[in-house]
Amino acid sequence: MSEAIHFRPMIEADLDAVLKIEYAAFSHPWTRGIFLDGLNNYECWLMFEGSQQVGHGVIQVIAGEAHLLNITVKPQNQGRGLGLHLLEHLMVRAKARQATECFLEVRAGNTSAYRLYERYGFNEIGRRRGYYPATDGREDALVMACTLVD
Repeated sequence: MSEAIHFRPMIEADLDAVLKIEYAAFSHPWTRGIFLDGLNNYECWLMFEGSQQVGHGVIQVIAGEAHLLNITVKPQNQGRGLGLHLLEHLMVRAKARQATECFLEVRAGNTSAYRLYERYGFNEIGRRRGYYPATDGREDALVMACTLVD
């Protein structure tokens, strides 16, 4: 990484750029409506490398539990540790809101994301069969959890 990584909260004016990254990264991306709902109900963050927007993430914190809802790194910037930076930032935000654990679902076939979460300290605790839409039907979600302690 050649330039400093920094974060700022997402606002509605950011959605065109966010959706460009989201649609490039996923076969079944979040829609503008989902992000608009997220802006009103969750913590939505942008990640920058220098002046370039390279990712975004969304977390929800309720009653001491965080839920990682979305974490996305621009495809051409993947494989350089940016996902871990983004995940760490989101977990710091969850801890700041008094979350003591975090849960997430990840596509069973998304081994790079699974490894990222495992590296951070998430453990697989379950499976939701047919949870995600897929090009050839449905794909299972692996449910993962992590205790958030300092």
